Parts: sequence; C-alpha cells; structure tokens
Amino acid sequence: MKPFCILKTGTAIAGVPPEWGDFEHWIANMAALADDAWFCCDVSAGAVLPVFTDISGVIITGSPAMVTDREPWSERSASWLRTAVARQVPILGICYGHQLLAHALGGRVDYHPKGREIGTKAMLGTAAAQHDLLFQILPARYTAHTTHSQSVLALPSGATVLAANAFEPHHGVRFAPCAWGVQYHPEFTVPLMSKYLELRSTALRQEGLNLELLQAEVGITEEASALLPRFVALARS
Repeated sequence: MKPFCILKTGTAIAGVPPEWGDFEHWIANMAALADDAWFCCDVSAGAVLPVFTDISGVIITGSPAMVTDREPWSERSASWLRTAVARQVPILGICYGHQLLAHALGGRVDYHPKGREIGTKAMLGTAAAQHDLLFQILPARYTAHTTHSQSVLALPSGATVLAANAFEPHHGVRFAPCAWGVQYHPEFTVPLMSKYLELRSTALRQEGLNLELLQAEVGITEEASALLPRFVALARS
C-alpha cells in the first residue's frame, strides 16, 4: 500500500517539549498511521515534492508562516497542489494547509478582520456536511482546537462550506471532490492546546483575551480528531 505524504509547511511553536514531536507526528498519531504508512516532506526546508503516483494521499500541516508572505516554497507547493487536485489525489489541509489549498485554487487568504482565534471552540456543521463523504461522520455541533490569525476570506470557485462558527465562516471546506481543508487542528490534544495557550500567553493578554477562561475551556475534541482516520480510510478506498 502506498504511503501518505505529510506535507510539512513549518514547525510547531517554540517551547513545545521536543519529546512531544512536531506537526507530522501529531497528525500520524491521530490518524493511526503506522510508521511505514507515511513519510514527511518538509517543503518549508526545501524538500522535493513527491510523485503523485507514489502516494495514497496528502495531509498538509499547520505552520507559523503566513500564506500572504508568498514564500517560494509555499508558492511551489501551491502549484503542486493545483495539479494534485486536478489529478484527484486525496488531500486534507490543516490550518496553514487549509489556507494554502484555498490560495492554490483561486481563493483569498489574509488576516482575519477580528484578529486571532485560539482555544477549544464550538463548530457547527452545515447541511452540506451531512452528505459529505468526510464530514458526514461529525455531529451537527462539536468542538475543535484552534489557533490562527489568517483565514480563508474568500473561497475559490466551486468550494462548499462544511463547518463554521460565529468567528470563522470557513472552518471546514470541500474544495474539490477529493480535497478538503479545516481551519482547526484535528491533530491537537488537550495538553497541546493548553501548551499553545501558555506559550502565547503574553500576546493573548496584550490582545485583550482572557487567558484563564481560554484555559478553562480546553477540552477533548474526539469528533474533530476523527476526521484524520476517516480521511485515511477514504483515501485508501
């Protein structure tokens, strides 16, 4: 069976314990991928993008980078993703990966007009989600871990919204029959979300956010996390 490519677009926030791993490890773990069922392509460090026929699918990580910076590695990845979508390679973009996929297909990404969203937040599934191969496993309302300053402000043509909340209207999107994106982080655990809040504490207080309340709201997000093994199963089928 062909492995999955975890397309790494950056490293986790400084201060996460090294033994916890990085984005690619959290994704592989939550997706229940065996060690020989995936590989990491660190495109942000200049790695060569794989041949489509050699992979079962692509999962794009989050990143501290901003899509609007138009870094050469990011634009190269966007071009590669456009071709992948055209060839119907199964793709799931997470946070930066979600935004990069939208950008690649003609959408608009920029800073969210309301600022930062961070913490464990309520998500609402749309009517379209009930009939989507990936999102139909989710209830109408669930929670997910979030941390982002930029968002998909305008969807590319043909995209369908599958999840949203009062802050972010594009939390879950189907961009093409085999390509999805989530602004939230299905790979995050409770300890990870709490650590991100701790490490961002100074900035959060400066932005007027209630750190104590955000920490108190951190909780288990089993439904959102279930998207990763579901995606793997769909890609393999």
